Amino acid sequence: MSLFPMYTFHSTGTNQKNLPVYQDVLMDYEKGVPVWRSGNPVLVTGLEAVKGWVWRALKTARYRHSVFSWSYGCELDALVGQSYRADTKLSEASRYVQEALLVNPYIKEVQMLDSYFEGSMLRLTVSVTTVYGGVTVSV
Repeated sequence: MSLFPMYTFHSTGTNQKNLPVYQDVLMDYEKGVPVWRSGNPVLVTGLEAVKGWVWRALKTARYRHSVFSWSYGCELDALVGQSYRADTKLSEASRYVQEALLVNPYIKEVQMLDSYFEGSMLRLTVSVTTVYGGVTVSV
């Protein structure tokens, strides 16, 4: 699982489930882009790497990009234009988030901490329990 398939990442150890230590590119969450230095992506491991995966998975529309498998991404865009009440949309958003994140073997539990509409924009705060510990992600 890597944002940059052209780079080969090597395991630096294993965790309790014999998964390789997760390694991925560092994200600049404010700008919404990966961090690069000297022409190469900055790599992080463990919890920070999984956090980046979570953030990108929630921001990526499932089934829209042929470069990703159909199990990657989130279906939140399916709520756009629906005539459901706001509470129904928020309930569906929670389900979509669970489905999107629990495909990752490094993630053990997902809890929606906050979800609300800011105008027509859906805002989410999600608590994720990983094999490395807990992290909170806002999108």
